[in-house]
Amino acid sequence: MRRLILVRHAKSSRDDPVLADRDRPLNERGLRDAPKMGERLAKRDLRPDLIVSSPAVRALTTAQLIAQRLDYDAEAIVVDERVYAATPDGLIEVIRALAGKPKCVMLVGHNPEMSELARRWSSDIAELRTCAVVDFRFDIKSWSKLDAQKPVEVALYEPKQS
Repeated sequence: MRRLILVRHAKSSRDDPVLADRDRPLNERGLRDAPKMGERLAKRDLRPDLIVSSPAVRALTTAQLIAQRLDYDAEAIVVDERVYAATPDGLIEVIRALAGKPKCVMLVGHNPEMSELARRWSSDIAELRTCAVVDFRFDIKSWSKLDAQKPVEVALYEPKQS
């Protein structure tokens, strides 16, 4: 069994029009929601063996804030350039490349590709809101088999849920 946790980055700021897209920080709501989602995941014992994040400031900050609540060493977060401006197939390739090592992987990235990837495996998911988390469980022995079948379980968590 393998577990893939998709996280759309928390709400970011667009206050500084001079900043490049990848340098945009989280806004106040994002800084509040990311730790809250980390706590929610910790209560459900959703603790990844590996966190992979886009290098964009808003995604990496989201990953770090969630990691902190999961007692995951933020310095162990893998920053992968391929997660920024990826396609859903590109995101799958990032995960497939992990082969058989970690059993539970958290991938922190962006829309629209995160929503598109989530919809590929669950027709119940229309659009991932900022800081939404989708927990997929796959009955596969290796990440190299990812996308060959549907997940056996899907759970969606959003900051506004109680």
